[in-house]
Amino acid sequence: MGVPSRSQSKITAAAPAARFDVAFRARLGDLFRWRRDVRHFRRDPLPPGTLEALFEWACLAPSVGLSQPWRFVTVDDEERRAAIRRNFETCNAKALAGQTSERASLYAGLKLAGLAEAPAQFAVFADRSTAQGHGLGRATMPEMIEYSAVAAVHTIWLAARAQDIGMGWVSILDPRAVAAILDVEPDWKFIGYFCLGYADTDDVVPELERSGWERRRRAGSLIIRR
Repeated sequence: MGVPSRSQSKITAAAPAARFDVAFRARLGDLFRWRRDVRHFRRDPLPPGTLEALFEWACLAPSVGLSQPWRFVTVDDEERRAAIRRNFETCNAKALAGQTSERASLYAGLKLAGLAEAPAQFAVFADRSTAQGHGLGRATMPEMIEYSAVAAVHTIWLAARAQDIGMGWVSILDPRAVAAILDVEPDWKFIGYFCLGYADTDDVVPELERSGWERRRRAGSLIIRR
């Protein structure tokens, strides 16, 4: 078979290590704080190619076995958007009915979706049957495919926020209904439906905290040492 040539045996040239200074780290902290879930959008359209550029950033996210199982479905068709809104309204009514009387009024006052205003909308699915990655890291934890797709979502969220674009995660939907509305492959697992646009108001505190729905916990209360 012979000895591989130098070019054949070379996998990837190592890039110089990036150096991030104190100022960059401070700005990164600002980005994390401003990442929040946006629920109120202006109707101004995003620049052409915005979604495609964000999906390119998402492809830098970590994935099990380098499987890149995320599948992005842009939703531009008005009939499909209307069907998503109807499904949300049905699921939201059921969620409201399931709240305690104490929480019901607070829940009813929350605006949980930007489906009517957000200029850009897309869904993320995880392709469970992908051959990419050759199954590495999935034998004992097949759900790593879904976790990888979520990592891509968070990457999009941060990249969007860095461009002053807000993003909201609409979780009150029926996964099977969404898959049918968007006509995707049966092996794809629904991860989430997302709204993108310029935020109607600027506030570093998430709406759920401002409304009193829940308070954010500090890391110290979530660390278990063994």
